[in-house]
Amino acid sequence: MDALTGLVMIGLIGIAAQLVDGSLGMGYGVTTATLLAGLGFSPAAASATIHVAKIGTGLASGVSHWRYGNVHWRAVAMLALPGAIGAFVGAYAVSYIAAEVARPWVSLILAALGVLVIVRTVAGRSPAIRVYRPRLRTLGPLGVVGGFVDAVGGGGWGPVTTSSLMAANRMAPNQVIGTVSTSEIVVALSASVGFILALGSSGVAWGAMVALLLGGVIAAPIAAWAVSRLDHRVLGSLVGGMILFYNAEGVLGLVGVSGHAVAVTRLAIVVGALTLALATWLRGRAREAEPQPDANAATA
Repeated sequence: MDALTGLVMIGLIGIAAQLVDGSLGMGYGVTTATLLAGLGFSPAAASATIHVAKIGTGLASGVSHWRYGNVHWRAVAMLALPGAIGAFVGAYAVSYIAAEVARPWVSLILAALGVLVIVRTVAGRSPAIRVYRPRLRTLGPLGVVGGFVDAVGGGGWGPVTTSSLMAANRMAPNQVIGTVSTSEIVVALSASVGFILALGSSGVAWGAMVALLLGGVIAAPIAAWAVSRLDHRVLGSLVGGMILFYNAEGVLGLVGVSGHAVAVTRLAIVVGALTLALATWLRGRAREAEPQPDANAATA
């Protein structure tokens, strides 16, 4: 593969990853880190390159989500600043911490949150009826953990923060996704500074970074528009499915399952999530089509 073809492939990866991340609040770092590793990048170089690119893609995504009313700015501030601290520390620790030891247990917790997200958003009441008042005592620790995991693993901000906020069921799904995506700008900037201080500017693959950035900027407005239009319960089922998909390998690894079984499980999760989303959407359409009671007739 020549250099130009490789950059085009990375750009396409950036488009696909941003479409997923901007629509479901997670997936950019995980997707791009996995694929860059497949192209021969070291974990540290992949994570550094991704985080520098995410400064630009996060800005494009944040502006797009803001335009469609998907951002809770007070929650952004309470997530972003602690997240920046966690990301900076994680960028320094990435070469020393035994992330593989903790990751399966984190996956188990997040998978449980994924199930909770599906149950609450599909079977429960819409969170849009409440006024959400964010608290630093809850969002601060969440931001620190999310930022640290994100920098160490090349991705994780969305899986940690989106999963937790969706499971809490206090904010509409489109606002959870827009808020998480917007706060990621500060987290990515802090992680990038940490990586450059630890590795030097040569630790960033600048050509790959530009390709990822261009792909993400193209996809960000499309994803934000989709989030603003999707039914909350459809969105919840898709986000829950994404959480389970992302954490399937870690959870199965705890019981010694790997290889083809993981792929089959992930395929089943994708089919199940799409089926659930379609059924939820059809149920919503059927309710909209039902004749509404005549208020004047009821009072006559």
